Amino acid sequence: MAVSAHDDSPTSASGDRAATVKSKKKSSFLRSAIEFVIVVAVALALAAGIRTFIVQPFYVPSGSMEQTLQIDDRVIASKITTSISGVQRGEIMVFKDPGNWLPVVERNIEGWRGLVASAATFVGLLPSDSGDDLVKRVIGIEGDRVACCNEGGQIVLNGVALDETAYIDGPTDQILFDVTVPKNGFFVMGDNRGNSADSRFHLEQNDGAVPVENAVGRVFTVVWPLSRLTIETIPELFGNPAIAAGNEFGK
Repeated sequence: MAVSAHDDSPTSASGDRAATVKSKKKSSFLRSAIEFVIVVAVALALAAGIRTFIVQPFYVPSGSMEQTLQIDDRVIASKITTSISGVQRGEIMVFKDPGNWLPVVERNIEGWRGLVASAATFVGLLPSDSGDDLVKRVIGIEGDRVACCNEGGQIVLNGVALDETAYIDGPTDQILFDVTVPKNGFFVMGDNRGNSADSRFHLEQNDGAVPVENAVGRVFTVVWPLSRLTIETIPELFGNPAIAAGNEFGK
């Protein structure tokens, strides 16, 4: 008698169905895992791209910009604005240390916490706290003549006295100077004039000017704490046509 090569018993059929279902579940899980990894990778790449080219969060570590920006404020800087329009008078600008403006700060967070913090900062989930960024207000751009001070203790920009009482704290005339901002540079001062190691204190280096290439982005909003949520605009006084007319380069 011939013996069939197939076992068509109910037990065998049930086993085949179970194996098929198990295989499908395994395949579905693997596909979902791959999709999840791809989605996360794309999201992180987009976040890193936004941080690199469009906007970036920063942490304010000092009181040099009080009362406009306070210690522990989290701010957002627009990189794309600076890339398109350049550095403008009156902007609050984040910039890289042009050299010896800041003390060397060592950050050594070891282990997985340091790795996670670095990754989160890179993609913009945490504000930058690298220790080599500064934030000050742009007072003059290339070709501007910036002098301190007139009889009223005011900065004179291209022959125009600046009434900065709306945003500065303290006197400005700790150091007397009269400089013309060199090409591809900008002159900065902190709003907390009595506690800001700004361009006034680095006149021996490029007349105190920061190279334009060091500009990171314009601070346009404070996002944390929520009680201080504000939009930072350029003070109207910097829009005086006489200031632009007095620029050496006609800017």
